[in-house]
Amino acid sequence: MFRRWAGNLPGHYPDRMENIAGGTAAPGTEADESEGGAPARVLPVAELHLHIEGTLQPELIFALAERNGITLPYSGLEELREKYEFTDLQSFLDLYYANMAVLQTEEDFAAMTHAYLERAAAAGVRHAEIMMDPQAHLSRGISLETCVNGVASVLATSQEDFGISTMLIAAFLRDLPEDSALEVLDGLLAMEAPIGAIGLDSAEVGNPPAKFERLYAKAREAGLRLTAHAGEEGPASYIIEALDVLGVERIDHGIRCMDDPDLVERLVAARTPLTVCPLSNVRLRAVDTLADHPLPAMLAAGLNVSVNSDDPAYFGGYVDDNFAQLKAVFDLSDFDKARLAANSIHSSFASEERKAELLEELNSGEVAP
Repeated sequence: MFRRWAGNLPGHYPDRMENIAGGTAAPGTEADESEGGAPARVLPVAELHLHIEGTLQPELIFALAERNGITLPYSGLEELREKYEFTDLQSFLDLYYANMAVLQTEEDFAAMTHAYLERAAAAGVRHAEIMMDPQAHLSRGISLETCVNGVASVLATSQEDFGISTMLIAAFLRDLPEDSALEVLDGLLAMEAPIGAIGLDSAEVGNPPAKFERLYAKAREAGLRLTAHAGEEGPASYIIEALDVLGVERIDHGIRCMDDPDLVERLVAARTPLTVCPLSNVRLRAVDTLADHPLPAMLAAGLNVSVNSDDPAYFGGYVDDNFAQLKAVFDLSDFDKARLAANSIHSSFASEERKAELLEELNSGEVAP
C-alpha cells in the first residue's frame, strides 16, 4: 500500500537499511500498485550520472541511420540487441562508440535528448545533470557546435517541457591524452558553451585521474563544477587521486571505496557524493549479480550514495528500473528509497532554490512501498 513519508528530509540519512534479502536481478520496470490497483507514485529524484549518448535506444539508432543514409552492421533490432551482453567496460565502449555514428546533425542530438527527457520524466527525474562526450564526436568529424547546440537546444526548455531542470556536463575521455581534453575545453569556453561542469569517463584502468590535473585546474579557474568517474573498475586509490589531485566535488561510481576502510571513513565524514549505477555495474561485470552489489553496505556505512542509470539504453533500465530491481533484490524500505532520493537532490549542482523545491516535492508526496 501507499505510505506517506512521515517526516522531512532536510539532509542525508546514514541509518542502516532494513530487511535486506538476497536475490538476483530480473529485467523489467517497477510494477508496485496501491491497494486500489493504481500504479505506485515514483519518487522525485535528481539523476546525476547519465551519459546522453548512452540513451540511444535501438529503435532510435535505426531511425537516425535511415534518416542519414547510414548502413548499420546489423540486420535488424534483434541482432543489435544481442550485442548488449558485455564482458567488461571496454566491450561496452566498443558498441557505444560505434552506435554514435548515427548522430550527424543538431537535429539528431536534439532527438536523442528529447527522447531521454521524456522517458526520465516518467521515471520521476526532476533534475538531470547530463554528460556528453564531445571528443567522441569530434573524432568522427562532428563539430562542437553541432553536438553541443543539438543537446543544449532541448535542455534550454527542459523544465517547461518536461518538468526537469538540467545541467550539461562536458565529459572527457581518459584514454586520450590530456592535451586533447585541454584543446576541447578551450573550444567549449571560446564558444561559451552552456556547460556547468566537467567530468572524466571512458576506460578507467590504466588511466588514473592524476593524468588530467591541468584540465581540472583550468576548469576550476573557469568556474565549472567538477566530477569524475573513479573506483568503478579502477582501484580505490583512483578515488583518492580524483579528490586530492583533481579536487572533484563528486565521484561517479565509487563502489571500490569499500576496499579501503580509511577511505570510507573519509567519504562519510565529508559527505562526498557517490553516483552509483547498480544495473550498469552488473551489466559491465563490476559485480556478478545485483545481489552482490555493495549498495546496501555503502548505505549501512553512512556513505552519501544516489541511484543513477549511467547508459540506460545499454544497461537494462532507467532510474525507476534501477529502483525497482533494487527493491526486488534488497527489499528497500520506504525510508531508504526516500533517503536515496534526498541524497541525489542534495548532491546535485542545482541551485539551492531548486534543491529546496525538489525536497519539498519529495517530502509532501506519498512513497510507494
